[in-house]
Amino acid sequence: MPPLEDLLRAMKPPRIPKLPAKAKASLLLLTATGLTFQAASASDLLSFARHPSLASPPSNFDSEVGALIDGVVRSSRAVSTIAITVVDYELSLRGLSRDSEDYFRKLSEVHSRSAKRILRLCEANKGFYVKAGQFVAAIRQVPEEYISKLSSLQDKAVPCSFKAIRDVLINNFGQDLSCKFCSFDEVPIAAASIAQVHHAVLKDSHEVAVKVQYPGLDRQMKLDTMIMSFLSKSITWLFPEYRFDWLVGEFVKAISLELDFIQEGKNAERTAKNFISNDKVKVPKVVWELTTSQVLTMEFCRGNKVDDSEYLAKMGIDPTKVARALVEVFAEMIFVHGFVHGDPHPGNILVSPEGKSGFCLVILDHGIYKQLDEQFRMDYCELWKALIFSDSARVQQLSERFGVGKYSRYFPLILTGRTIDSKSALGEAMSVEEKRKLKKDLKSLRMEDVSSFMEALPSDFLIVIRADGLLRATIRKLRASQRVRLLTYARFALYGLFQERTTQSDKLIAMVQNYPTR
Repeated sequence: MPPLEDLLRAMKPPRIPKLPAKAKASLLLLTATGLTFQAASASDLLSFARHPSLASPPSNFDSEVGALIDGVVRSSRAVSTIAITVVDYELSLRGLSRDSEDYFRKLSEVHSRSAKRILRLCEANKGFYVKAGQFVAAIRQVPEEYISKLSSLQDKAVPCSFKAIRDVLINNFGQDLSCKFCSFDEVPIAAASIAQVHHAVLKDSHEVAVKVQYPGLDRQMKLDTMIMSFLSKSITWLFPEYRFDWLVGEFVKAISLELDFIQEGKNAERTAKNFISNDKVKVPKVVWELTTSQVLTMEFCRGNKVDDSEYLAKMGIDPTKVARALVEVFAEMIFVHGFVHGDPHPGNILVSPEGKSGFCLVILDHGIYKQLDEQFRMDYCELWKALIFSDSARVQQLSERFGVGKYSRYFPLILTGRTIDSKSALGEAMSVEEKRKLKKDLKSLRMEDVSSFMEALPSDFLIVIRADGLLRATIRKLRASQRVRLLTYARFALYGLFQERTTQSDKLIAMVQNYPTR
């Protein structure tokens, strides 16, 4: 279990207030329905009433009405799911002592039931709800039951009909697609929450991957994110210790970036330039003459998901070498370039049996990127240096700079899985005595503290934590030691601090490379 989840499990459980459950649930439903109608484009719908001939409504009237009905259904489903979950928590935990074993057993049971409900909601509403579920699971600031359920959403996207995809292509390229493509496969090779990818062949015989955005996403995003914000505020109203506005805000910023395919193409080109001398990294080339804000056309690259162990075994590729190469790529992004891919789940990273090393990593989906503030990048490098060399005073100083000085003692636990004064080797489990002392220390920690910690962190830190959480999961699937990640991060943190070699930098890097791992 990742360190942050250990921390969440060990802390005091939240206070569950006594609520008039049915009244609260009804209020949530009524308020959300009103928000749904508000978010729907009222001006578009009223245009029908203003139309001179009722027998000749606007051409988009049916789609506007359909979008409104769909919005009501999706929003009502979301709010009813949350309302039922609130009632479940209240009724299941009422009357139980928060320090009792029975309380923790019941809490785990209700977490599990609620996670299943949220998963069904995301699967039913699709689109941005799937993306939101993926986003939450990757942040890992929720109980383990939610993470294990919502992580399955990475492979749950349902493709859109080709008719709808063809309409998007025609709107962007014109009626005669045969002028652009020699062939275009109607069955997608991949489907995600906001777009799907088709294999095609250009007139010059080059194979390409064409990523096409689903129609109507702008309207859907406006409604869905409004409802998510409402639900977040409602949860905080009912359970003040649980505050997720920061999470909704980060999600909205991320998804807004991902809807601009022109920017995604620019991000891809910048990443390719950053790794131009690394033969283990490949970024597909953008075909700009066939790229718009809704359609992205790139070089077609073959490979399998980075965590496909059977494929790696079949091709004779060492999973540990793949894990090390993967961590090195993202460590360089974070600590050296400060330009970070924010969604490195296995579907966005392929392994191809090409290159001088016997394989290369194909980096896909460049929609969510973060340009780290330069001062943050340097401070984050300093933080890892302090963590590796157990410099508690420097960790405290940097924690204050990040706005979370009160919680400085938890940085080592969250990032490295050990306390600042741990005697265990880097990447190894803490001793029984260290765990006992830590558990006692965490007894005073509440969900209020975790919410305050996450709210106070810079947004740059949040995307780094998210990317790191996804990388940890992939490393575990590749059965590589977490020491690979820790020592690689330490090494690249020093590279980021000393971008020009000095005697001091060489000495420190040598110390990290020879760090005892037992």
